[in-house]
Amino acid sequence: MENLKHWAIATLHSLISIPSISCKEEKAVRYYEHALLKIGIRTVRDGLNLIAYSPDFDTAKPTILLNSHIDTVQPVSGWTYSPYVPTPVGERLYGLGSNDAGASLVSLAAAFAHLTSRRQTCNFIYLVTCQEEISGAGGMEYMCRRLPPISFGIIGEPTMMQPATAEKGLMVIDCEVKGRSGHAAREEGENALIRAIPAMYLINGFVFPKISELVGAVKCTVTQVEAGTQHNVIPDVCRFVVDVRTNECYANEEIFETLQNNFPVCEMKARSFLLNASHIEHEHPFVQRAVGFGLQPYGSATVSDQSYLDCPTLKMGVGNSARSHTADEYVELHEIREGIDLYCALLDNLVLD
Repeated sequence: MENLKHWAIATLHSLISIPSISCKEEKAVRYYEHALLKIGIRTVRDGLNLIAYSPDFDTAKPTILLNSHIDTVQPVSGWTYSPYVPTPVGERLYGLGSNDAGASLVSLAAAFAHLTSRRQTCNFIYLVTCQEEISGAGGMEYMCRRLPPISFGIIGEPTMMQPATAEKGLMVIDCEVKGRSGHAAREEGENALIRAIPAMYLINGFVFPKISELVGAVKCTVTQVEAGTQHNVIPDVCRFVVDVRTNECYANEEIFETLQNNFPVCEMKARSFLLNASHIEHEHPFVQRAVGFGLQPYGSATVSDQSYLDCPTLKMGVGNSARSHTADEYVELHEIREGIDLYCALLDNLVLD
């Protein structure tokens, strides 16, 4: 096990040094494919995704999916360290993608290698996906259609190794309100921006009555507005974007239809209905085992690749979500070592009904 922990930390150092922004993961995937071979994990490549199966995969057994993503966001301004230079400071390792989600990626690989080296009650699949940070069509959206039946899945995202048993979904809606152009100096035209303002205000505070015990209420937020061509022309169209964070009480289509019916002044188009909220029952064997280890199930406000899967899943990984997408992102090295131990303890010969 100590060799696997050493491999995980060394491999994370190397991954940080290889830029892997969404849709530009090729070099990182190529490196990681060879790095996994060093601990006996043979993968099959599919696009910019990697997949490995238990050596003794048996279709009569239930199958557990272990997944994390290899892509990162663009580095933000304000970095003190270079985002692409792995920088250890004491127990901290600084670098872009160290926390989100490189630490979970390598920790799950180490756990997969350890668990599949002995007889298990379940099959394991280790899946490395691309384009998670942009919800791209080439990542989990593509791979989930190519997986065998999955009984349970863990999505490796930074949760401080606490089980996120529910996760909010996401729907982005493009809205358009039309008016009629005219000269700003005369009383003519119909100002689309002025027509849109009441709708934007009301959508931003729109209340959906069903509230989730784990992730709370549906939240609609107007995040972008565009109107007008120049200062002396009445705008004939106003476009704005609504970010909708959904809960498991509603399907995304239901939320979209409700907003359409309540705001007929707007022409609305959802970019996707795929990123639904998800949750797993508290009685699930893995959740019960986690609680027995003293872990605390909770609801997560952030969206992950979990939203594409229709099997029981939860989000659980090394690091802290508060460090994600920030300058001087880091992970504590002890979090990786402890995370590997905890994954192995929770998954070893897990019995799924």
